Amino acid sequence: MTPEQGGAIANRQGNILEQQVRQAFASHGFRELTFPEYEKLVSGATLPGVPLPDALVRRVPYTSIYGHRGVTEFLAVSPSRSLAVRIECKWQQSQGSVDEKFPYLYLNCIQAMPEEEIILLIDGNGYKPGALAWLKQAAASQDAKVIHVFNLVEFLVWANKRLR
Repeated sequence: MTPEQGGAIANRQGNILEQQVRQAFASHGFRELTFPEYEKLVSGATLPGVPLPDALVRRVPYTSIYGHRGVTEFLAVSPSRSLAVRIECKWQQSQGSVDEKFPYLYLNCIQAMPEEEIILLIDGNGYKPGALAWLKQAAASQDAKVIHVFNLVEFLVWANKRLR
């Protein structure tokens, strides 16, 4: 058997983080949808007049600051909770390049992602010293949007409070 390469390991570990997000929203009654399914619901093409369900939408596109197609892991939408929050998941368990992408991620949050509230779920403790502190400081020092920078435990605390 061939040992797993770094990218495959990172993808598997990142998927575990995404599963935690799915479980947190499912435990609060959110229905998981693909982006095309969500668009169809929003357009009223399925059942006109029926209220939108609380939804955790997967693979939500946006146009990046470079003008390219970007995709975020999730968009959580709940009309009854006045919630529309985009969720980006980044896992870095060992040294790599995720932390070098923090400035790009931050600028996309501010300039390209349409939502007013964004969660950056970052965990794994493999980022360079100072990288996460920089991202948290940048998010806290701007007032254009509400940008949360959470690890998994902080995210779960937020979800348990916000999704009651």
